[in-house]
Amino acid sequence: MLLARRNLFRDRTRFLLSVLGVAVSVGLILLLAGYRAGVYRQASAYLDNAPGSVVVAEKGIRDFLGTSSVLPAGSLAAIRAAPGVDRVVPVVSQFVIFERHGRKDGFFLIGYDPASGGGPWRLVDGREPRADDELVLDRTTARQHDIAIGDEVTLLDRQATVVGLADDTTFWAGSIAFARITTLESLLRAPGLRSFLLVTPAGGVSPEALRGQLTVPGADVLLKSDVVANDAKLLARVFDAPIGLMVAIAFIVGVLVVGLVIYTATIERRREYGAVKAIGARNRTLYRVVAIQAVIAAIVGAMAGIGLAIAAGAALMSWRPQFLVAIEPPAVAAVLASSLLMALLAALIPARSIARLEPAEVFR
Repeated sequence: MLLARRNLFRDRTRFLLSVLGVAVSVGLILLLAGYRAGVYRQASAYLDNAPGSVVVAEKGIRDFLGTSSVLPAGSLAAIRAAPGVDRVVPVVSQFVIFERHGRKDGFFLIGYDPASGGGPWRLVDGREPRADDELVLDRTTARQHDIAIGDEVTLLDRQATVVGLADDTTFWAGSIAFARITTLESLLRAPGLRSFLLVTPAGGVSPEALRGQLTVPGADVLLKSDVVANDAKLLARVFDAPIGLMVAIAFIVGVLVVGLVIYTATIERRREYGAVKAIGARNRTLYRVVAIQAVIAAIVGAMAGIGLAIAAGAALMSWRPQFLVAIEPPAVAAVLASSLLMALLAALIPARSIARLEPAEVFR
């Protein structure tokens, strides 16, 4: 340990550069992981906060975000009359583009019945819609478009007045807005339209049992957790490949930075290693010396990288509130484990170089 510390800290500038390189690499990995977790958390925000544990959708529709669902007529009455059902919340969802001050934006417009639920779960200002020309908008979207309560926005071919602002309803693809279900029926010119039914089982009935006993012609009955998982799979097709590639690149950069520093420190101390071998030190002892140097550099860099990721995530969310960076404990643990792996991989080449070192060479 003493030899490893002396070799590593003898050139402090080089050590600090290695720590900085690892910190940037680890910080980028953690920031990307936090962004990915934030995207998934935002995508499931509505279903996570909406009532019910069973979802009834149009036949063949398995997710909430990616497609439009149109339930057959009579589905609502059939589900309400089914045994084992305690509560049914009908909603209509539609992706809408609106324009203000020459700037376009999109949001998922959720039509709901205030008497049944399914509306904003965190209303931070104003009130819920009471008429068909009223709307609750996401607070971040309202701030970006300079919209205040009482302002009007264009929904398709008509105007709607903003009467409330909601929080936790923004995400990378836009935001969520809320209106009365009759507003969506009128906008889409489809009286009686229902996209999804959010069903709460009666006491003593499990969601799995209720799903098994509900049958609606032309509709599928799904667990809400499965719908959330299907939305995550949909997002994974878009995000996981590029994020995974960037994480892999960041990891390789970290390995190369640590490996270069440890290799340079090892080569510069060949005489010392040769002398240590000459007095009887075995290769495994020298392996430990090199590995300890790499681990110290990686761990110090990882701790700095965690702080860097937290600061960068906070700055990103302050600059662009629609992007959530959710740095979770499992991700931090995974990053620390990857830093140890980074250190062990970085120590391979320097360890092999001293393993082949003959003590007599250092005395020539």
